[in-house]
Amino acid sequence: MFSYIVKRVLQMIPTLIGVSILVFILIHSVPGDPARLVAGNDASEEDVALVRDRLGLNEPLYVQYGTYVANLVTGDLGTSLRSNRPVLTEILTRFPTTIMLTVMAIVIMIVVGLFAGIFSATKPNSLRDNATMMFSLFGISMPVFWLGLMLILIFSFYLRILPSGGSDSFKYFILPAVAIGLSSSAILARLTRSSVLEVIHQDFVRTARAKGVKEKLVIYKHTLKNALIPIITIIGLEFGHLLGGAVLAETVFSMNGLGRYVIQSIQFRDYPAIQGTVLFIAAIFVIVNLIVDLCYSLVDPRVRYD
Repeated sequence: MFSYIVKRVLQMIPTLIGVSILVFILIHSVPGDPARLVAGNDASEEDVALVRDRLGLNEPLYVQYGTYVANLVTGDLGTSLRSNRPVLTEILTRFPTTIMLTVMAIVIMIVVGLFAGIFSATKPNSLRDNATMMFSLFGISMPVFWLGLMLILIFSFYLRILPSGGSDSFKYFILPAVAIGLSSSAILARLTRSSVLEVIHQDFVRTARAKGVKEKLVIYKHTLKNALIPIITIIGLEFGHLLGGAVLAETVFSMNGLGRYVIQSIQFRDYPAIQGTVLFIAAIFVIVNLIVDLCYSLVDPRVRYD
């Protein structure tokens, strides 16, 4: 197990290097001059040239990237062009908001998705099965920002029971978490249904029923436990999707998280902030995938990492 963890951690390095190169190339391909934004619209060309030289933007791209990697090795993600604060400080300030939103969305996804999938699989081709699959199709199809706006319209504008924006307390996270959690729960519901249907007709399930085991125990103890491998996989993959959904949700609900920070940084052409935030999110996603792989051995004794 330990050697497997070390191996996976080492594999993270080329992955993150690839992400850093790709993001670096993409953001430097975007039209616009960050030096002009930093200097101001009324600044002269001489002032803009001085700012560009101070920021190192006159250097070739490979030199700029080399400087960035050298600083990255020491834990320095750079300084934000917009706020003139260390990017790592900006990230750590906003990360609690994003991680709380993502965790709440994952909880909603698991609860709604598992229940809907099991509810559908226990009566295949029935009215409730078709209704559940219609719900999942609707959940997969609807955009996060549209659902967020509809939730604001209903619960904030008409019913006035939940705030429409901000991140000051728990109640501010409910609507955005529902907005991004429901979409992923639809995907989980469809996967849970197919996975449970595959297991429920196997011999050990029929044996449990023949022994007189209650149907709830048959479903939740015997069937679901043996159908968890693909379910855990999709939960891990959806974590990255939920982080991406947080970008839209934080913008729609005016939350001070990493997603909104990235959008603001892109608008300002804040190269260090964009690079640092994307690399930070990529590292978290890789770590989550490692945790998901380790969970396989907990639900299936046949899985070993020797």
